[in-house]
Amino acid sequence: MRHRELVMGLPMSVDVRHDDDVHVRDAVRAAFDVLHDADARFSRHRAGSEVRLLDRDPFAAPSDDLREVLDIAARAEASSGGAFTVRRPDGSLDTDGVVKGWAAQRAADVLLAAGLTTFCLNAGGDVVVRGEPEPGRGWRVGVREPADPASFLAVLEVRDGAVATSGRYERGDHVWDGRTGRPATGLLSATVVAADLTTADVLATSVLALGQEGIGWAREHGAEVVVAVLPDGEVVTELPVVL
Repeated sequence: MRHRELVMGLPMSVDVRHDDDVHVRDAVRAAFDVLHDADARFSRHRAGSEVRLLDRDPFAAPSDDLREVLDIAARAEASSGGAFTVRRPDGSLDTDGVVKGWAAQRAADVLLAAGLTTFCLNAGGDVVVRGEPEPGRGWRVGVREPADPASFLAVLEVRDGAVATSGRYERGDHVWDGRTGRPATGLLSATVVAADLTTADVLATSVLALGQEGIGWAREHGAEVVVAVLPDGEVVTELPVVL
């Protein structure tokens, strides 16, 4: 079963390798409800979202979910030496660097809780996979060439993991270095493979913020694989050590 919707202004889809029955469709619906709910509650573009409300009143009590998101952000900020931040240069709160991966991982957890063991959830290019689409083969996840949207730098084969990319090639300099308040320009893109998408997404954003120093740093903080592209187009990778 394949299903696709627009969430957070991005195309999100799921490919479930189970019989298309009512149970599967209900699970997929519940997973997308999680994504839409996160968009409504945490979007900085919605005047009534929790993020905007907290921005207007810093003494307001965040919900348990927003507190979890902010705690994830605080840990990433501390471990990256302040490079990762959910505060924009103007001081406003922007949880985008956490929420998409966090919400997509929660959606994938809904599918798992429903007993679905073989699927690929693609949240606007960030991916959670479980199982094998064919016996003996993992899910194939393409890493885009920054200079050419039709080309891939690499195709990763992943089972039971997640892949996230943060890059400057589509949205421009939208990630900033929290240490300086200036746009992060040390890399064109950073792709991270990790056990879950919350981790992969936060690490990919952190690597982009840190620049080249973030490539090795990410391997020490939960990344299984890192693929980074330098401003001159050179590709740098950090791979698991095989003993």
